[in-house]
Amino acid sequence: MSAGGGTKAIVAALLANVGIAVTKFVAFLLTGSSSMLAESIHSVADSGNQGLLLLGGRRAKRRATPQHPFGYGRERYVYAFIVSIVLFSLGGLFALYEAYHKWHDPHGIDSWQWVPVTVLVAAIIMESFSFRTAIVESNHVRGKASWVQFVRRAKAPELPVVLLEDLGALVGLVLALLGVGMTLITGNGEWDAAGTAAIGVLLVVIAVILAIETKSLLLGEGAEAQDVAAIEKAINEGGEVERIIHMKTLYLGPEELLVAAKIAVPPWETADDLAQGINAVESRIRAAVPVARVIYLEPDIYSVAAAQAGSSSAVQAGDSGAGQAGDSGAVSAGSGTAATAAPAAATGDGQAGH
Repeated sequence: MSAGGGTKAIVAALLANVGIAVTKFVAFLLTGSSSMLAESIHSVADSGNQGLLLLGGRRAKRRATPQHPFGYGRERYVYAFIVSIVLFSLGGLFALYEAYHKWHDPHGIDSWQWVPVTVLVAAIIMESFSFRTAIVESNHVRGKASWVQFVRRAKAPELPVVLLEDLGALVGLVLALLGVGMTLITGNGEWDAAGTAAIGVLLVVIAVILAIETKSLLLGEGAEAQDVAAIEKAINEGGEVERIIHMKTLYLGPEELLVAAKIAVPPWETADDLAQGINAVESRIRAAVPVARVIYLEPDIYSVAAAQAGSSSAVQAGDSGAGQAGDSGAVSAGSGTAATAAPAAATGDGQAGH
């Protein structure tokens, strides 16, 4: 996923939410509607969240250092996780608190009755434009995946976060409009409280979904099945490699994939020939999966013992352990191949196999 598409969607959502938050606060001050207050805080939380996503994207671009040799790409996951916490606490829990307070002290909307309806309708229109931008940008990278699959499998967190936030905002606005509308019709403030409570539950559910998905990214996810298959094909299609003994993949950031593999090679006459063969394999991997920017290839002579040294599940696409770098021998510290590759990885150089 390109960072540009995510940034465009974030900026569109930020501009919409800032304008919506101001109008909602004005409506709350004029009417005292708890639904308007809950929606105001919701928009403020969303605006802050978009600011956090932009900050995370900027910090993730910092150059690698000796202390962080693989760079800071995962900061985008960290800030996306913070977004879920903010949405849960500042958005969802506050709305539930306000609903509880309003339920025990219900009162109708006695003045400026046209204001909340006008504001909510205007907010729905503005939020729809933001949601449309997020959908258009997501379609550029979603491919044939369903929307549920896209949210669950996307390695770049920004677009799924904005999509869920905008969807929650639109549904929340409709709930607020129902609560305010029924309060105006019946004069019973409990409808306003019920709408506020529904908004709170909605935000909590979305926050939990975001937390679960970003937690998985923070822990470390491997490549998708189709990318694993493409990498395996790229390794095996030349004559340099007899077979893959075992392989692991791990996303170091949304747009940087680590590939570590122990490969069985035929006897080579010189070390130079071996190095050229590994270079050719690396080039094919990058051509097949461009995000595979950090590659460690450890050559070995195939034997049953060498095969058993690795995890038999390492080559299975989608294996839950695909991102575990602690596999015995995947990148052996004692291997001359991997040991000389470490400085290259620290500078972002992909020539890690020699």
